[in-house]
Amino acid sequence: MVNKDWIKVTPALSKPVLRCIHKQGFKTMTPIQAAVIPLILSCKDVVAEAVTGSGKTLAFVVPMLEMLLKKGKESPLRKDFVYSVVISPTRELATQIFQVIELFLKEPELSHITLALLVGGRPIDVDVESISKGAQLVVCTPGRLEDLLSERKQLNLAGRLKELEFLVLDEADRLLDLGFSATLTTILQYLPRQRRTGLFSATQTKELQDLVRAGLRNPVLISVKEKSTISTPLALENFYVIVEPQDKFLFLLNFIRNRKTMKGLFFLPTCACVDYWADVLPLFIPDMKMFAIHGKMKQKRHKILEQFREADNTILLCTDLLARGLDIPEVEWVVQWEPPTSPAALVHRVGRTARGGAKGFSLLPLLPTEDSYVPFIKTNQKVELKDWRKSTDEIKISQKLRDKVLTILHEQQKKDRGILDKGQRAFVSHVQAYSKHECNLLLQLKELPLGHIATSYGLLKLPLMPEIKDEHKKQFIGPIEEIDFNSIPYKDKQKETSRLQKLEEYKKTGIWPSKKKKKMVQSQPWQQAKQNKEERKERKKKRREAQKAEGKRGKKRRAVTQEEIDELAADVALIKKLKKRKITKEQFDDAFDVNK
Repeated sequence: MVNKDWIKVTPALSKPVLRCIHKQGFKTMTPIQAAVIPLILSCKDVVAEAVTGSGKTLAFVVPMLEMLLKKGKESPLRKDFVYSVVISPTRELATQIFQVIELFLKEPELSHITLALLVGGRPIDVDVESISKGAQLVVCTPGRLEDLLSERKQLNLAGRLKELEFLVLDEADRLLDLGFSATLTTILQYLPRQRRTGLFSATQTKELQDLVRAGLRNPVLISVKEKSTISTPLALENFYVIVEPQDKFLFLLNFIRNRKTMKGLFFLPTCACVDYWADVLPLFIPDMKMFAIHGKMKQKRHKILEQFREADNTILLCTDLLARGLDIPEVEWVVQWEPPTSPAALVHRVGRTARGGAKGFSLLPLLPTEDSYVPFIKTNQKVELKDWRKSTDEIKISQKLRDKVLTILHEQQKKDRGILDKGQRAFVSHVQAYSKHECNLLLQLKELPLGHIATSYGLLKLPLMPEIKDEHKKQFIGPIEEIDFNSIPYKDKQKETSRLQKLEEYKKTGIWPSKKKKKMVQSQPWQQAKQNKEERKERKKKRREAQKAEGKRGKKRRAVTQEEIDELAADVALIKKLKKRKITKEQFDDAFDVNK
């Protein structure tokens, strides 16, 4: 039996760390904390797997601070050295970890430790300044850390890391999913080998095992699961419901309306879907605060997340950007538009609720053609989905409600071409995302009734795309009356002025003007084009044979001279001076001509 009492941890925790833990209301350790903390404090590398919401953050923050306190007693900590680094897949998760560490550093005995957050979405100079002032603890995203290590030579971050004690790779499987494998390999090359490393994840994959072999030394493997039969928290109830494709939005709308007070996350397939529904959903639920966030929002994400944290009776529309690690204890419901692209992502999505032992719920609407997903996800991810129909009668949708909602969606698009465009983009991106499902044997695009789904989106017309067949056109229910689409204006006056100018030019020339000036090429008959292609192939083949006969394998590159390198360096220096306004445009032009 593992001891879960904070006071009885071996080696013992310091008074300031214990004090801060008790202030936050954590009376006992979670299983992952009880297993991992003593190992890291005993100088072991650790690979930890645990369900979402199990307290992984404290499992590495507590020993990290203890290691720094211990090192500080042996010799004073240098301000210009970085002793611990936490690498997280997204800036939202990195910010959350940063805030947890900040709480500990408010204790007087820990206040001397310096902390920095290094993430994208802001000028890199901000992070350079943070490190220059001193950052003994660093929380970062991999892309920004790699930039600072390889691009900012004058900062000499690699030199500051030579005394690194502890490296944490949080949500490591997500780091790899997002394509950071090469970035992590680069980062590891800059770090000293004599360090402790903790790798934390909710799932284990083959790619993760490769990373473990590359970055850890004889690690202890810890796998903590609450029950052998499930991979989600015990306090979480997961539901599914079978709905007709044309009624999916109506069902979800009814569902959200019927939760009188609700704080929830609504996962949508793509960024374009988030943009569209964020515009139209508030029309139907004016009493509820609505927020939207996705990966293409660079500057506003942190502010939106903080507003959502503070709000009551609210819902946040999001993509899988928020599926990992995000800890908002008040979230009661996780609602999804459809199954995620990856089966493992379902575990992470629903894990945003039922955090720290609190009760939580999730709901996944499925189409009649997707019902086999329920037994599949139970076998594949050990997630049991219960039938929502057995606990409620909310599924009944009247024809009157269908007509009313569809009319409102149509009217909004007639008033603003911006919403019309967003609806079209949302639908197209949704279809493209569905075609990339990992479990495409169960979720097949060819079985999707695209006309009914377009009706659910409330589109005025079906977009032009190869996936739309005649049967889908018959399924689609659009507006009753004929619509002159050229007469639908943008609410944005600048956009509308630009559109009208282009429309006028189109009426004169028959060609819609584009920003990019396309080179006009005279079209060729198909037979002539085919003949030209064959001739090009033949010429290429002859060139290769000639090269082979001469023993050549292509042209050799001309060596770059030192003079050319110096000239290029001088040009770059001039451009930098111009950007920083150290020289005028005239001085730049004169100097550039002289160099040439």
